[in-house]
Amino acid sequence: MQPFTQLTAIAAPYDRLNVDTDQILPARFLLKRRTDPQYPTYLFRDLRLNADSTESPDFVLNHPAYRAAQIFVGNANFGGGSSREAAAIAFDRYGIRCVIAVNFGDIFYNNCVKNGILPVRLSDATTAAIRNQLHAKPGSTLTVDLPAQNVTDTEGHQHPFEIDGFSKSCLIEGASQIDLTLRRLPEIEAFEQRYRAAMSWA
Repeated sequence: MQPFTQLTAIAAPYDRLNVDTDQILPARFLLKRRTDPQYPTYLFRDLRLNADSTESPDFVLNHPAYRAAQIFVGNANFGGGSSREAAAIAFDRYGIRCVIAVNFGDIFYNNCVKNGILPVRLSDATTAAIRNQLHAKPGSTLTVDLPAQNVTDTEGHQHPFEIDGFSKSCLIEGASQIDLTLRRLPEIEAFEQRYRAAMSWA
């Protein structure tokens, strides 16, 4: 996966509370491959599109100023609900590299990290202030610095955030779970050879 160090990008504000994984990626798209060229269109599909498949002008990512957003600023209880990894994959395929919210569903948070997306927890007051800045100046950018663990808002104020060391190192290195396993490949192969020798009767 792509390493994450520092990102300065357009940020999209989304005020809705309790955004669950079914809103992020409706269940009918769960069997789609991440290589599907239409995958970016599945993100928030039922909120972004009307019943007649036209774009809803009220949804933030349909606003011209936010279409190229790589940072998404949500509200409280973001990514709760089912454990579907595809919800995180939908953000990745759209091009969102960082999701900021007050708090996250635990599984969604971990799925973001596994797919190269930085989930940032900031206080209720801070996320609200940042969303207000972005609403006031559509198309504005934020800077997210993972090594320094801070977010710089549109007014230049820095907001520190916490992240565990393992998740931080995986994101900075761009190391997926498969990558981490392959680093131990010589040890795994050596074990397999010893096991076959010891259990040759099996």
